[in-house]
Amino acid sequence: MAEGDYDTAYAQFRSAFTNDGDPVHHHVSYTVLAELAAAAVRRGRREDAAELLERSARRLGTGMSARITALLNRGRALLAEPDHAEPYFQAALADDTGEQWPFERAQTRLDYGEWLRRQRRIAEARPLLTTALDTFQRLGARPWIERAKAELRAAGIEAASSVVPSAVTELSPQQQIVQLAARGLTNREIGERLFLSPRTVGSHLYRVFPKLGITARSQLRDVVEGTRCRDPGLRADYGRPQADDRGAVG
Repeated sequence: MAEGDYDTAYAQFRSAFTNDGDPVHHHVSYTVLAELAAAAVRRGRREDAAELLERSARRLGTGMSARITALLNRGRALLAEPDHAEPYFQAALADDTGEQWPFERAQTRLDYGEWLRRQRRIAEARPLLTTALDTFQRLGARPWIERAKAELRAAGIEAASSVVPSAVTELSPQQQIVQLAARGLTNREIGERLFLSPRTVGSHLYRVFPKLGITARSQLRDVVEGTRCRDPGLRADYGRPQADDRGAVG
């Protein structure tokens, strides 16, 4: 997939299932369904992939895990006609449990952001693309970093070339909401993008400030961009706790 060899990718992913569509492995086979769908779309195998995906969904029934549910919904979104894709993207991102698999989560955000951009909903696409890029940078997933940057450029944003600073890379996936806070989004706006409550967003920000060594929300941008001022005296708000309508004490 990373090399753009979608024929080989599709063949590899399809080999996780028998010719009749049964899984070769009771668990691992289902984890490739979203990538199989992505390859199928690029090689004109949409109908075959959709049949296999829905067969798998019927086999799994109501007992599928949160991870497989998210992957199935991402696959459905990729295979759906453009006008019907959004509910599946939203379902794929709806469960916070999905943050345990940051690469897969970022892929879904990237796909959703691409879809939104093509629907000319640029303002909605940018936060998703930015968050996806942040995760890819943290993981060092270079092919996806370049793809996310290309999408951001198409959405009117020139992404920074460097990866996020080491202090940020130590955060848990869910705490990556700091990336959006650094860009000035309120807790409510962040929650809408990541399907979290404003209270949850505020709670994570409150806990992450000490880990980043900051005391004010206004300092987040400097930490994320790697340009944080070393002289506290140069920042009027440094060291003074602040609180505003955007959430927890900053």
